[in-house]
Amino acid sequence: MGTSDAERALAVARLVENDVAGIDVNMGCPKQYSTKGGMGAALLSDPDKIEKILSTLVKGTRRPVTCKIRILPSLEDTLSLVKRIERTGIAAITVHGRKQEERPQHPVSCEVIKAIADTVSIPVIANGGSHDHIQRYSDIEDFRRATAASSVMVARAAMWNPSIFLKEGLRPLEEVMQKYIRYAVQYDNHYTNTKYCLCQMLREQLESPQGRLLHAAQSSQEICEAFGLGAFYEETTQELDAQRARLSAKTSEETGEPAEDTSGVIKMAVKFDRRAYPAQITPKMCLLEWCRREKLAQPVYETVQRPVDRLFSSIVTVAEQKYQSTLWDKSKKLAEQAAAIVCLRSQGLPEGRLGEESPSLHKRKREAPDQDPGGPRAQELAQPGDLCKKPFLALGSGEESPLEGW
Repeated sequence: MGTSDAERALAVARLVENDVAGIDVNMGCPKQYSTKGGMGAALLSDPDKIEKILSTLVKGTRRPVTCKIRILPSLEDTLSLVKRIERTGIAAITVHGRKQEERPQHPVSCEVIKAIADTVSIPVIANGGSHDHIQRYSDIEDFRRATAASSVMVARAAMWNPSIFLKEGLRPLEEVMQKYIRYAVQYDNHYTNTKYCLCQMLREQLESPQGRLLHAAQSSQEICEAFGLGAFYEETTQELDAQRARLSAKTSEETGEPAEDTSGVIKMAVKFDRRAYPAQITPKMCLLEWCRREKLAQPVYETVQRPVDRLFSSIVTVAEQKYQSTLWDKSKKLAEQAAAIVCLRSQGLPEGRLGEESPSLHKRKREAPDQDPGGPRAQELAQPGDLCKKPFLALGSGEESPLEGW
């Protein structure tokens, strides 16, 4: 966990302690999203807070507590800190052998990790050896010996090719990626996470034709199609939907509540990413305008919130056909945008994305103002709040604001 508060850390630990084998506090992350909240590597400059967080967790939870740190500018300060950490009673410590400001291109300090391992009695886990030291399975043990650590934590090298953990050697990357994608679909992994990991595996091949297809993919289905697994995706998602339907039916039997009928609903695993669209264009706007051009009733959205995690899912009905994203969203607006995307993609319609030829949105015609700058028509157009109203009027009816989804 990332934390900067002992009591809140304990509250979180107690929430998950029945479902995990151990609890680790990340005190080494140098990224701003972590340090600006006083978490990650920001804790390294506050030993008192480190001690309070770890001591509170050790005393308050039934699970073993560990932490991960980076090294400090001086060896003396680093050793002083790890001794203090050891006294809190934690079970082990992971050491990333770089300073807070250093990045992967900087060499990892095996000597400092070794000095820490020689100083404390608790297990030391060495980290930071990817690429420079670890490129195959046998390198893991070599890195452990060089640092005198009890074990090794592998991050980037494992992401580049997870088969690094096979004693018999690395498997071909294409084989590994195919297997990873299958797992990702079977376990309903979010497509953005799947895409990120695949990009890490491809690395220098990102500019290849397959890399470009991956980069353009906006759903798990499109990722599968980029790797020749389109049929597998269809078969697997159909089976997953059937499993969910059976589970829903079983739950309704136990609770006495009617099961939700989702048969006939066209589904895709998509999410709405505001960054992928121009400032005043959204999928809902594109869908509404298409319905108007086709003289169809405007889309109807039905949105529900899941009590267990308070996430939202929406179904949009267009021309008596229902569309839904299988991914749940953190807000009602985002869920509705995702449902609109499913409808548009099913119909092969543009959804307004950046770089995509967007449909021209209908704009109401306005009469030309009087020639007299102070005439009645000019005054009408210049009413207070006019700047706020005009974007709504541009859509023709005001059902939806261009800011929808922000």
